[in-house]
Amino acid sequence: MISSGLVRIRTVWWTLGELTRTQKTRSEPWKSSARSSPASIHPSRRRSNAIDPAARQLGTDQIEQLIADYQSGATVYELGDRFGIERRTVSNILHRRGVPMRRRGLSPEQVDDAVHLYNLGWSLARVGQHLDVNHTTVLNKLRERGVPTRATHGRPRVGAGDPR
Repeated sequence: MISSGLVRIRTVWWTLGELTRTQKTRSEPWKSSARSSPASIHPSRRRSNAIDPAARQLGTDQIEQLIADYQSGATVYELGDRFGIERRTVSNILHRRGVPMRRRGLSPEQVDDAVHLYNLGWSLARVGQHLDVNHTTVLNKLRERGVPTRATHGRPRVGAGDPR
């Protein structure tokens, strides 16, 4: 009888220990060995706050400098790199402070250039890099002009009802 009581005590103790370990893993996921460590993530795939769960906070003087730099012509991408924050965070800060945003877009001549380069076989990313804009901007302008776009491997896109 004593041995069955010990078995029950051990079982309860083991179950409580497992529950405690499971609870710690759930509440502290960064300590779990199942997740990849930050060192194993390629630097280009890391988000700015992926390692430290606390978001990067800018001080008042840094925010004032960010605004001054933006008004001097720096882009949100440049400011994000300079201050170690996402470009969306830069935009949010500027919006909260009432700073008018510059919408850079492409001039009609640049759109003509983009159409020409894309028709030569350049990728959207390459055209965007050449014109110093995001590839999505290039795509939107091509669509506005009615330029048929290619699939990712350079083949023409197949429509929903088109024969393959």
